[in-house]
Amino acid sequence: MKGQFEWSRLVEFYETDLAGITHFSNFYRWMESAEHDFLRLRGVALHQGGVGWPRVNASADFKKPIKFGDLIRVSVSIAELRTRSIRYTFKFRVNESDEIHATGEMVSVCVDLATMKAIEIPSKIRCLLE
Repeated sequence: MKGQFEWSRLVEFYETDLAGITHFSNFYRWMESAEHDFLRLRGVALHQGGVGWPRVNASADFKKPIKFGDLIRVSVSIAELRTRSIRYTFKFRVNESDEIHATGEMVSVCVDLATMKAIEIPSKIRCLLE
Protein backbone atom coordinates (compact mmCIF):
# COMPACT_ATOMS: atom_id res chain seq x y z
CA MET A 1 0.00 0.00 0.00
CA LYS A 2 1.05 3.55 -0.59
CA GLY A 3 2.97 5.24 2.21
CA GLN A 4 2.09 7.48 5.01
CA PHE A 5 0.61 10.98 4.64
CA GLU A 6 1.02 13.91 7.04
CA TRP A 7 -1.59 16.61 7.65
CA SER A 8 -0.88 19.63 9.85
CA ARG A 9 -2.45 22.76 11.31
CA LEU A 10 -2.31 25.04 14.33
CA VAL A 11 -4.50 24.26 17.34
CA GLU A 12 -7.09 27.02 17.70
CA PHE A 13 -8.25 28.46 21.03
CA TYR A 14 -11.82 27.20 20.53
CA GLU A 15 -10.49 23.63 20.31
CA THR A 16 -9.20 23.68 23.88
CA ASP A 17 -10.76 23.27 27.30
CA LEU A 18 -10.43 25.56 30.35
CA ALA A 19 -6.93 24.21 31.00
CA GLY A 20 -5.82 25.18 27.47
CA ILE A 21 -5.53 21.53 26.44
CA THR A 22 -7.14 20.22 23.26
CA HIS A 23 -10.61 18.81 23.94
CA PHE A 24 -10.66 15.09 23.09
CA SER A 25 -13.46 15.46 20.52
CA ASN A 26 -11.14 17.40 18.21
CA PHE A 27 -8.89 14.40 17.68
CA TYR A 28 -11.77 12.70 15.84
CA ARG A 29 -12.33 15.77 13.66
CA TRP A 30 -8.62 15.92 12.85
CA MET A 31 -8.55 12.22 11.96
CA GLU A 32 -11.42 12.77 9.54
CA SER A 33 -9.77 15.85 7.99
CA ALA A 34 -6.48 13.98 7.59
CA GLU A 35 -8.33 11.03 6.03
CA HIS A 36 -10.09 13.31 3.53
CA ASP A 37 -6.85 14.99 2.45
CA PHE A 38 -5.14 11.59 2.26
CA LEU A 39 -7.86 10.32 -0.11
CA ARG A 40 -7.92 13.50 -2.22
CA LEU A 41 -4.14 13.36 -2.65
CA ARG A 42 -4.51 9.86 -4.08
CA GLY A 43 -7.25 10.95 -6.48
CA VAL A 44 -10.19 9.44 -4.59
CA ALA A 45 -13.19 11.75 -5.04
CA LEU A 46 -15.28 11.82 -1.89
CA HIS A 47 -19.00 11.14 -2.35
CA GLN A 48 -18.81 10.97 -6.13
CA GLY A 49 -19.93 8.09 -8.25
CA GLY A 50 -22.54 7.17 -5.67
CA VAL A 51 -19.97 5.95 -3.13
CA GLY A 52 -19.64 7.16 0.48
CA TRP A 53 -17.34 6.39 3.41
CA PRO A 54 -19.14 6.45 6.78
CA ARG A 55 -17.08 5.70 9.86
CA VAL A 56 -18.12 2.61 11.79
CA ASN A 57 -15.42 2.64 14.45
CA ALA A 58 -13.03 5.21 15.86
CA SER A 59 -10.75 5.26 18.87
CA ALA A 60 -7.98 7.41 20.27
CA ASP A 61 -5.37 7.09 23.01
CA PHE A 62 -4.04 10.27 24.58
CA LYS A 63 -0.45 10.22 25.84
CA LYS A 64 0.62 13.87 26.22
CA PRO A 65 -1.35 17.11 26.06
CA ILE A 66 -1.64 19.16 22.91
CA LYS A 67 -2.21 22.84 23.62
CA PHE A 68 -3.49 26.04 22.05
CA GLY A 69 -1.01 27.32 19.45
CA ASP A 70 0.74 23.98 18.93
CA LEU A 71 1.32 22.87 15.37
CA ILE A 72 -0.23 19.42 15.22
CA ARG A 73 1.10 16.95 12.69
CA VAL A 74 -1.19 14.02 12.05
CA SER A 75 0.26 11.10 10.13
CA VAL A 76 -2.27 8.76 8.56
CA SER A 77 -1.63 5.31 7.13
CA ILE A 78 -3.79 2.53 5.81
CA ALA A 79 -3.29 -0.31 8.26
CA GLU A 80 -5.62 -2.65 6.42
CA LEU A 81 -7.41 -2.42 3.08
CA ARG A 82 -10.29 -4.86 3.33
CA THR A 83 -12.90 -5.87 0.76
CA ARG A 84 -15.47 -3.30 1.91
CA SER A 85 -13.60 -1.13 4.39
CA ILE A 86 -10.39 0.67 5.24
CA ARG A 87 -8.73 0.66 8.66
CA TYR A 88 -6.57 3.73 9.22
CA THR A 89 -4.01 4.45 11.93
CA PHE A 90 -3.09 7.95 13.07
CA LYS A 91 -0.17 9.40 15.03
CA PHE A 92 -0.32 12.89 16.49
CA ARG A 93 2.90 14.86 16.93
CA VAL A 94 3.49 18.46 17.98
CA ASN A 95 5.68 21.09 16.34
CA GLU A 96 9.00 19.61 15.15
CA SER A 97 9.12 16.81 17.74
CA ASP A 98 8.84 13.17 16.72
CA GLU A 99 7.35 12.32 20.12
CA ILE A 100 3.87 10.83 19.79
CA HIS A 101 1.24 12.74 21.78
CA ALA A 102 -1.74 10.62 20.74
CA THR A 103 -2.66 7.72 18.48
CA GLY A 104 -5.91 6.81 16.79
CA GLU A 105 -7.64 4.26 14.62
CA MET A 106 -10.65 4.59 12.38
CA VAL A 107 -12.59 2.21 10.14
CA SER A 108 -14.48 3.62 7.15
CA VAL A 109 -16.84 1.43 5.14
CA CYS A 110 -17.48 1.83 1.43
CA VAL A 111 -21.24 2.22 0.86
CA ASP A 112 -23.64 2.79 -1.99
CA LEU A 113 -25.03 6.25 -1.15
CA ALA A 114 -28.46 5.39 -2.57
CA THR A 115 -28.96 2.41 -0.24
CA MET A 116 -26.34 3.06 2.46
CA LYS A 117 -25.41 -0.63 2.17
CA ALA A 118 -21.79 -1.76 2.32
CA ILE A 119 -20.30 -2.57 -1.07
CA GLU A 120 -16.94 -3.81 -2.29
CA ILE A 121 -14.44 -1.03 -2.73
CA PRO A 122 -14.50 -0.31 -6.48
CA SER A 123 -11.37 -1.56 -8.25
CA LYS A 124 -10.59 1.95 -9.53
CA ILE A 125 -10.47 3.26 -5.95
CA ARG A 126 -8.62 0.20 -4.65
CA CYS A 127 -5.87 0.75 -7.25
CA LEU A 128 -5.42 4.34 -6.05
CA LEU A 129 -4.93 3.10 -2.48
CA GLU A 130 -2.71 0.04 -3.02
